[in-house]
Amino acid sequence: MLQNVGTEEAIKRWDTFADTYSKNHSEQGDLHKEVFLNPTILSLLGNVRNKKILDAGCGEGYLSRILSKSGARVTAVDYSPRMIEIAKERTPKELLIDYRQSNCEDLNNFKDKSYDLIVSNMVIQDLTNYEKAFQEMYRLLVNGGSFIFSILHPCFITPECGWERNDSGEKLHWNVDKYFYEGAYEQGLGDKQKMLIFHRTLTSYINTLIHTGFVLKSLVEPKPSEEILKKYPSFEEDFRCADFMVFELKK
Repeated sequence: MLQNVGTEEAIKRWDTFADTYSKNHSEQGDLHKEVFLNPTILSLLGNVRNKKILDAGCGEGYLSRILSKSGARVTAVDYSPRMIEIAKERTPKELLIDYRQSNCEDLNNFKDKSYDLIVSNMVIQDLTNYEKAFQEMYRLLVNGGSFIFSILHPCFITPECGWERNDSGEKLHWNVDKYFYEGAYEQGLGDKQKMLIFHRTLTSYINTLIHTGFVLKSLVEPKPSEEILKKYPSFEEDFRCADFMVFELKK
């Protein structure tokens, strides 16, 4: 666990890791996005044709490309300059995605009520000031617009967590600890430096969303489908605890 570490440090680390991270992404994202997050997020988004969508924290741009191919008018931001460069390199010219380097904690260059939908896929946990990010999402949505975001499940992915194993290496159960710690810690992802996660409790997330003005429409803890299990049988173990959480909110 780390003290006095903020979003600026997270940006530096993501910038140096961007190329390696992007190599693990196909046009469906990485494997966990394909298995867990894409089916949930795309189902919640529904028909996006002619919708103005902000991809808030687009990374290398795979979700922006999916949405653009489905007929959406997409603006995509990421706080890592290198991620935006990679996203532009990977995007065909016929997909008119407006990529901009910007931090979701401060989108003051964007006008109020500019978007019908905002999606933020595995990003909010990478921000120190998530309260300000939620306020920005609320400001940018039209009245009645939807905000859909995914995060690592804060109840199970905590600053100290992992499998308890027996002497032969068999997974017995998933341990969690330090749940009520709120702040930065390093995750396993990274090259020279590990990427940062800013942990907060489920209570903090939900109360902050309510205080911002959002109405919670649905909450999903994604699990593998039967079809996915046929393709990737090893994900059977993910019925033992949830790795991710997806929120659907309305303004």
